[in-house]
Amino acid sequence: MTSPGAALAHDVAKGSLRAWILAARPATLTAAVSPVLVGCACAEAAGVFRLGPALGALIGAMLLQIGSNFANDVFDFEKGADTAERLGPTRAVQAGLLTPSAMRVGMLVVFALALLIGVYLTAEAGPVIIAIGIASILSAIAYTGGPYPLGYHGLGDVFVFVFFGLVAVCGSAFVHARMLPATAPVAAVAIGALATAILVVNNLRDRETDARAGKRTLAVRLGRGGARAEYVLLYAAAYAVPFVLWAQGLGPLVLLPVLTLPLAVGNVRGAFTLEGRALNPLLVRTAKLVFFFGSLLALGIWLGHHFGLSA
Repeated sequence: MTSPGAALAHDVAKGSLRAWILAARPATLTAAVSPVLVGCACAEAAGVFRLGPALGALIGAMLLQIGSNFANDVFDFEKGADTAERLGPTRAVQAGLLTPSAMRVGMLVVFALALLIGVYLTAEAGPVIIAIGIASILSAIAYTGGPYPLGYHGLGDVFVFVFFGLVAVCGSAFVHARMLPATAPVAAVAIGALATAILVVNNLRDRETDARAGKRTLAVRLGRGGARAEYVLLYAAAYAVPFVLWAQGLGPLVLLPVLTLPLAVGNVRGAFTLEGRALNPLLVRTAKLVFFFGSLLALGIWLGHHFGLSA
C-alpha cells in the first residue's frame, strides 16, 4: 500500500521550490512564532518593546526552526530512522526529493542567515545574543546529528523545552532593552511545555520504527503509557501558568489562554485513543494549540498593560 506521504512525494518535482517548502515544514513554524509573541508581550508589559528587535527575533526564530527541520530531515535519513515505513509527513531526503548534500547546503545557508540576524540583534542587545544563537544552532544540529544525537538518547524533550520555551521567550523579551522582565521566565514554561507536547505526539507515533532504528526517544524509553502521561503533564503545566501570572499581578486578562482548554481536552483524548499514522492530525492540532495558546497569552499580557487592567 502506498502511504499518503509517498503519494504526496510523487506530486513534487525533485529539487523544486515545493520540495524545499515541504522540507521546511511550515506547519511547525508555530513553535517558533509563539514564543516570540509571548516574549515581545512581556517586553511591552515592562515598557521596553521595540519593533526592530521584535522583527529580528521573529525572523531569527523562524530561520532556526527551518534549519532544525532541514537538519532532522538529512540526519534522520542517514541514521536510518526515516525509511519507507515512515508514518509521519513526507521527509524530502527520504522521499528522494532532495539529495543529502543539497539538504546539508540548505541547512548551512539557513543557519548562516540566522547568524546574520543574530549580528543585528547583538548590536541591539549585546554579545549574549550571539551566545544564544550559536548554542541554538549547535543544539539544532546535535538534536539528530553528531556523535551523540540528543533525540536518539531521550534528550529531545529537554532540548525542545529549553530552546523553544525558556530560551526563545526570554531571548525575545531580552533583546528590547537588555533586561529580562520577571514575567518572561514564567510565561516561557507554558510555551516550552506545549512545544514539547508536539514532540511527544511525534515520538508516540514513531516509537516502534524509532526503536528498530536505535532511536531511543523518551517515548521509546517510557512506552506508550508513559508518553501519554507526559503529554497530559505538559498540558497541565502549561495551563497552570496563566493562573501563576494572574497571582503575580498581571490581572484577569492573562487567563485568556484558558479559552483553548476544550481544544486541549480533545487533543488529550486523541493521544489516548489514536495510534500510528492516525496521530498525524493530532500532531497538527497540537501545533495549532501552541499558536492559539501563545497568541492569547501574549494578548492577555499586552492588554493588561496597555489598558491598565493589571491587578
